[in-house]
Amino acid sequence: MGKYEELAKKIVKEVGGKDNIASLTHCITRLRFRLKDETKAQDEVLKKMDGVVTVMKSGGQYQVVIGNHVPYVYEEVCQAAGISSEGEAAADAGNKKLFDKLIDTISGCFQPFLGILSAGGIIKGICALLVFLGVFTTTSGTYAMLNAIGDSVFQFMPIIIGFTAAGKFNVNRMTGMALGAALCYPGIQLSALSGGDVLGVLFEGSVFRSAYYLKAFGVPWVANNYLSSVIPVIIVVWFASYVQKFAKKVIPEMLQNFFVPFVVMLVSMVTGFLVIGPVISILTSFLNSGFSALFTASPILFGILTGFFWQVLVIFGLHWALIPLAFIQLAELGYINVLSGMYGASFAQTACVLAMYFKLKDKKIKSLCIPAVVSGICGVTEPAIYGITLPKKLPFIYSMIGGAVGGAIMTTMNAASYTMGGLGIFGVVNYINTATGDASGMVTSFICIAVSSLVGFLLTFFFWSDKETPEEDNGGSDASAGTKESPAKLLPIEVLSPVEGDIVPLENLEDAAFSSGTLGKGIAVKPSKGVVVSPADGVISAFFHTKHALGIKADNGLEILIHVGMDTTRLEGEGFIAKAEQGQRVKKGQVLLEFDMNFINSKGYSLVTPVLITNLREQDGMILWKEKKVTTEDCLIGIERAAANGEDLTY
Repeated sequence: MGKYEELAKKIVKEVGGKDNIASLTHCITRLRFRLKDETKAQDEVLKKMDGVVTVMKSGGQYQVVIGNHVPYVYEEVCQAAGISSEGEAAADAGNKKLFDKLIDTISGCFQPFLGILSAGGIIKGICALLVFLGVFTTTSGTYAMLNAIGDSVFQFMPIIIGFTAAGKFNVNRMTGMALGAALCYPGIQLSALSGGDVLGVLFEGSVFRSAYYLKAFGVPWVANNYLSSVIPVIIVVWFASYVQKFAKKVIPEMLQNFFVPFVVMLVSMVTGFLVIGPVISILTSFLNSGFSALFTASPILFGILTGFFWQVLVIFGLHWALIPLAFIQLAELGYINVLSGMYGASFAQTACVLAMYFKLKDKKIKSLCIPAVVSGICGVTEPAIYGITLPKKLPFIYSMIGGAVGGAIMTTMNAASYTMGGLGIFGVVNYINTATGDASGMVTSFICIAVSSLVGFLLTFFFWSDKETPEEDNGGSDASAGTKESPAKLLPIEVLSPVEGDIVPLENLEDAAFSSGTLGKGIAVKPSKGVVVSPADGVISAFFHTKHALGIKADNGLEILIHVGMDTTRLEGEGFIAKAEQGQRVKKGQVLLEFDMNFINSKGYSLVTPVLITNLREQDGMILWKEKKVTTEDCLIGIERAAANGEDLTY
């Protein structure tokens, strides 16, 4: 059961059940329902529910205030109510840069079936291992059955991605599957057609030379092998989304159920087979040639760079850009070496956490180490990265070095994987050649694990030390300083004003979620300029797609929420221009957002901007700006954070 699954089910029940929900979106702190009948919603029950801050009604929306973790609750509510979140995802994607859209699309197409992808890879790997151990042969029925079970997800990848890509591009999912199935049709694969006579050659004498075996509608049809492919189906479904929009405009509504899929399939696949497929085939050949040349020029350098930067790519989600290249290699070459250099990175990360376990003084962080080690061995390193090594910085760098050493080993010894899916220790079987039974790649992977882990562990154990919590200077007269009985220190923290304007106390705001302080403590500013700057150094932890609100995880340990205006989420981003993005590191005073004050006021919305600290503790003291006006150079909120019981407050 998911962390918020039970809460989500209760919310759906108390708003009147899934049949009472007309639509659902969310902003940075609250679920925004449109209910068919608001009288069916149990306001008081929801308000008293653990995990719900309060309930509000505004502009035809039934708002259940959750807090900063609302995206997770939203996903669970969508599941519980059978609501698709694709509409919001598409709106969110519309505000991203081109490269961000590409990465988001690729990751969005793969993430829904990572579980079965991993399962298929493990089954294929175990099958290869059993052949290597002599348990059965590649001609046995047992091998044929197990290999078919494991390989099916790879062979028919276009059908699965057709389904997931349809969700990303708002195409009918059954149509997306049908488009993928057309690409998998046995008779049109290059491997099937190449046994026949060549009808002609296009671009003879050039690097674009392409033989063809058939003509369609009088046009040469350059065939390709689409089984196990990734990119062609994504682009075909993307193209189909525009065909679908056009078809829905011109076809009468009463005929759309049959004729929209007819037009989409016919136009999309003819274009896909005659244009999209051949163009992608040429581009992927260039891409493979480039990687092969780079790999041939210096395998060691290639492996070092892949291993060193892999975890950084994972943090920013950029590793998804390499996944399609891996599938291209697997489909065309039967093996993958573009990702071999990254294999040791997760083990180096895991070993660094193990070394930290022996040196950490903070019992809370130390208690997280063993679960993170177990998770890391299985190939899931997010708990280790985000919870342990990255905040301490040096151990994360040491893990990168360990990953680089492992990458050099894998590429120097020409290790290649013959399937994908198995992660962590389960990934060693990926390096067994399923055709020949050669297990030398698996042996290399074990060497990589051992060396990467050893490098990460030794560097962390001998060159990193956990900082002692400095004791309060009492002139040596108070022997109890820094003990459990008294605070070790007071850490003063400043939060500058993110906007310039007039001070408004929170209790004066009409929105009860802010005025009551349930979303966080702080103060509000009525802006005199339409600019939001960063109030502290840190990372943007949340930036909602309507751009009216954002959250900052500051280096000083505070979590800051900036919400421009009251109910301005309903503007759907109009009047706002984002100057930064979620996940971006920002500096104090850096411009994060610009907004058109005249436009927003003309729409009838208040611009009063609450600035809240959402992780304030009971023992923390807060000092608010006393003057009537404030600039972005003034300390809007001051926090005196108390450290006790040996707590480390060194940020």
